[in-house]
Amino acid sequence: QQTVAAIEEADVIFFMIDARAGVTPLDQTFGSLLRKSNRQVHLVANKAEGRASEAGILDAYSLGLGEPIPLSAEHGTGIGNLYNILYDADEKMSEIESEDDKQFQPEINVDVEPDAEIVPRWNPNRFLNVAIVGRPNAGKSTLINRLVGEERVLTGPEAGITRDSIMVPWEYEGRTINLVDTAGIRKRARVQKKLEKLAVADALRSIQYAEVVVLMLDATQPFEKQDLHLADLVEREGRALVIALNKWDLIKDKNETLIKLREACERLLPQLRGVPLITLSGLKGKNIPNLMKAIFEIEKNWNIRLPTSKVNQFLNAMVQAHTPPAVSGRRLKLRYMTQIKSRPPTFILFCSRPDALPTAYTRYLTNGMREHFNMVGTPIRLWVRAGDNPYHEKNKRKLG
Repeated sequence: QQTVAAIEEADVIFFMIDARAGVTPLDQTFGSLLRKSNRQVHLVANKAEGRASEAGILDAYSLGLGEPIPLSAEHGTGIGNLYNILYDADEKMSEIESEDDKQFQPEINVDVEPDAEIVPRWNPNRFLNVAIVGRPNAGKSTLINRLVGEERVLTGPEAGITRDSIMVPWEYEGRTINLVDTAGIRKRARVQKKLEKLAVADALRSIQYAEVVVLMLDATQPFEKQDLHLADLVEREGRALVIALNKWDLIKDKNETLIKLREACERLLPQLRGVPLITLSGLKGKNIPNLMKAIFEIEKNWNIRLPTSKVNQFLNAMVQAHTPPAVSGRRLKLRYMTQIKSRPPTFILFCSRPDALPTAYTRYLTNGMREHFNMVGTPIRLWVRAGDNPYHEKNKRKLG
């Protein structure tokens, strides 16, 4: 089944046979599939060195896939022919792919009219890029296969069996979702093979490519150092985050364990206070609807656009509850705050002395916004600048 799925998704197919062994019944089965595939198929006869391969190469014509390309992977002969085929195919596909890629590009750092009181709504029908990341064997590929109802990506007990990122378009409740399954992120000390290093880099790029990231944790071994590193990376990249506790069916005392995990999450990830924590079993398909509900909810929070009046009402209430500390005997004045971007929500705060405003106070404001405006689990950007309301004069000119 995975071979059939791979054929359907491929642009170029190299069908390799053993020239010394000749055409086997299994080769004939695959050959029949490929003849019906309407794909660019190239028949490759490996182990073609020496006279022992001549009969097998001639036999390969019986597959009906054209002239076989002889090569020896062991000795490196004939590899150049494969490069030439791929180069030509890439030339033809590059223009098509450049257009196709536009539909998968994440929409991030969207400008917001600072003084607008009528806030435009985000489009809930637009496709959504969701990256599924985590340590090896956390159950990422199993979850995708459960979601789409097909064996689309390799799964198995061997940690790191998915070596690169795989984009799987999927429809859920009428909406297109591009699921990205990434290679597991290993601890750097354990990443030795070049292939695994490339896979890790690909997974990190997938976070940048996504809008919502599902961090898969093994519920039996949660919040290891590498899990926290990934969560921090998602926050720094400004993406919305949902934490999925997989293999929940293996947990005995579920209520007590969940309470402890929520406490650990708040303690270890204070920059993502309130991030959704969803328990599930990818293997058994349990609690999948709750995961999807959390994904859509966190995306909505990530897209939030707040009127300036509400932002400043919030600011005034926060200042009255806890005034900024005086520095060198001088009080800090927080004058004005407005949202300038969404995806993630980004705000600018104008005050008398930005450099003197403590980091603890800006954290107090961002945590307050997250709670007051129900932006739990959403990264919030707050830039502090000197000055008064820069839009005050603009509004006066408009009125005039």
